[in-house]
Amino acid sequence: MKDLHLGKHSEYPDQYDAGLLIPIPRKLGREALKLSGELPFVGADLWTGYELSWLDAQGKPQVAIAEFTVPANSEALIESKSFKLYLNSYNQTAFERWSDVSQRLEDDLSQCAGGPVLVQLYTLANYQKQGIQELPGECIDTLDVAIDCYHPDPALLDVTDGGEVSETLHSHLLKTNCPVTGQPDWASVMVRYRGRQISREGLLKYIVSFRQHQDFHEQCVERMFNDILNRCGPEELDVYARYTRRGGLDINPWRSTSTAMPGSFRLVRQ
Repeated sequence: MKDLHLGKHSEYPDQYDAGLLIPIPRKLGREALKLSGELPFVGADLWTGYELSWLDAQGKPQVAIAEFTVPANSEALIESKSFKLYLNSYNQTAFERWSDVSQRLEDDLSQCAGGPVLVQLYTLANYQKQGIQELPGECIDTLDVAIDCYHPDPALLDVTDGGEVSETLHSHLLKTNCPVTGQPDWASVMVRYRGRQISREGLLKYIVSFRQHQDFHEQCVERMFNDILNRCGPEELDVYARYTRRGGLDINPWRSTSTAMPGSFRLVRQ
């Protein structure tokens, strides 16, 4: 693995350079979760790029918002700062058509991730029409709970005697930390499941227990999915976190037992 850009001073090139992208093998994080062979989930990392610009054939700047879908079964996740540097390298590079830009992005990112990355470019006007939305389901943040655990503890998770349910819950209290720089990462997380009813108090305590945990966004969500699946045994499970942006990028990992990908939307902190 190439040296990471995170936590280091970096020059910001303005001429296209695909060599700036750095992959981080997914197996490194999954070994810690004892995930090998067939994965217990499908999913994707849904990135949004708010600072993408290039020149048209006449030298006039173009601006776009981009959505990137990186499959969870790709060989690598993409280091976020290298992604930012790579996107900035488009700033003074000319392309004849928008489709040329999206194709170049797909080719380079797929090469880095070791899997097919999809790219969708939006004009600012078209993206604005989507508006700000809310996570589906019921928010559990108002529960009256005492919390004293700030490192992930799956023992906080439990099922109740409420029988089998199908419900969607969410919380805005997720905070994790970059494993390289220690910077805080803020997120909202949705848990949708079908099976024995999960204790809402225990789920909220578990989500908050990530508060001092250091890991990449993608690996935090996989840990959550794995712990809920193993502790509570739901028949169906989705875990979807939408992190606030840093450096013009937000990362929104989704892991699921189904193949129904969540829709594209933006939360109030994004």
